[in-house]
Order: sequence, then structure tokens, then C-alpha cells
Amino acid sequence: MTKIELEGIISQKSNLKNLPNATLVEFMDKLTSDFEITKQTLISLTLHLDKVEDTYNFILKEYQNRVNE
Repeated sequence: MTKIELEGIISQKSNLKNLPNATLVEFMDKLTSDFEITKQTLISLTLHLDKVEDTYNFILKEYQNRVNE
């Protein structure tokens, strides 16, 4: 979903009672899809960040061992 699409849905929050069911279903489908994509992206980025941190710490430990020898 684009930022413009999300802003369009948000702008309709106060008008939901006047919208047809088909529009509500369309909004829910877009939001559900965007939620799942965002959730998966966050999980992936979290795993990536953890791996970067682990690798950095591993390299730092090796570096410190060499400097302290």
C-alpha cells in the first residue's frame, strides 16, 4: 500500500458509517495485507539486526584479543 492510499483510508475514518460495505472490505483487505507485509519486514529486519550485532561482537572479541596480546 502506498502512503497516499493509507492517507486516503485514514481520511475516511470519520465517514465509515456512510461508506458501502464493498469499500470497507477493500479497506480491510488493504490494511490486512499491509499489516502482514510490515510484520514480516520487521521480523526479517530484527533477525538481520541480531545477526549484525552478533557478528560485530564476534569480530570485536577477536580484535580485542589481538590488541591485548
